[in-house]
Amino acid sequence: MLNDTMEAGRALTDAALERLLPPATQHPVSIHQAMRHSVFAGGKRLRPILCLEAGRMVAGSPPSGLEDLGAALEMLHTYSLIHDDLPALDNDDLRRGRPTCHKVFGEAIAILAGDALQTQAYETLARLRCPTAARVRIIEEVARGTGTVDGMIGGQVVDLEAEHTRPDVRMLEYIHRSKTAALITASVVSGGLYAGANEDAVENLRAFGKSIGLAFQIVDDVLDVTQTSEQLGKTAGKDTAAEKATYPALFGIDESQKKADALVETALASLQSFGSRADTLKALARFLVERKK
Repeated sequence: MLNDTMEAGRALTDAALERLLPPATQHPVSIHQAMRHSVFAGGKRLRPILCLEAGRMVAGSPPSGLEDLGAALEMLHTYSLIHDDLPALDNDDLRRGRPTCHKVFGEAIAILAGDALQTQAYETLARLRCPTAARVRIIEEVARGTGTVDGMIGGQVVDLEAEHTRPDVRMLEYIHRSKTAALITASVVSGGLYAGANEDAVENLRAFGKSIGLAFQIVDDVLDVTQTSEQLGKTAGKDTAAEKATYPALFGIDESQKKADALVETALASLQSFGSRADTLKALARFLVERKK
């Protein structure tokens, strides 16, 4: 059942991305080919699927046009991956089982491809087919989730500065909550806002997103030291080699997994008010800690 839901969400998101992104033949072709190289390299489409399912839960059925919001979230996520893989940051050659953008198109085009995906995402958000007030709140929510204060970029900065140091629990949690959980939270909350969620529902969705976002990154850290590059579709062991701040480095693998499991239980409790309509989102939360890549 969950596999069918995820596959349907991926297909819906990919169709929206195909429609919204400039074609590879559009001048200047190099930038559009680079954008598409990274966007269509595969991936779970987790953030769009969480967005779609949050909207479905709030409205009872998927609101029309919600897939465009999911596509915008995927553009932002992919832009962050392109930049994260650059030599100046993580210096990685493999992403989603394919050569990274800068390895194929060069660093300059890769930087611009990330920039272009970010601006394309906000153009898409500005055109969402929902009430104006909801659209403005969604743009604010997503911008905050990707920004410098408790958002993705801020988390990436602290992560970079924490390399080759001995971070404490507080710093580690800040990195994970900002770098990864903030955009996951924005995905869930924005899906609810698009569907007309009231303030109580928004706060429950926010609590859910924060918990599963942190759990997701903890599991990602565990997989980095327990799986191969072939299994992950990206270079395994990079965090250890770079002496990055991770949960396994601080707590060990077993304790890290227990923390992720506890966070998922907290996430599930946040959705109690939605009753059986929350079953799919709950199943997605469990999937996050049980996945192997």
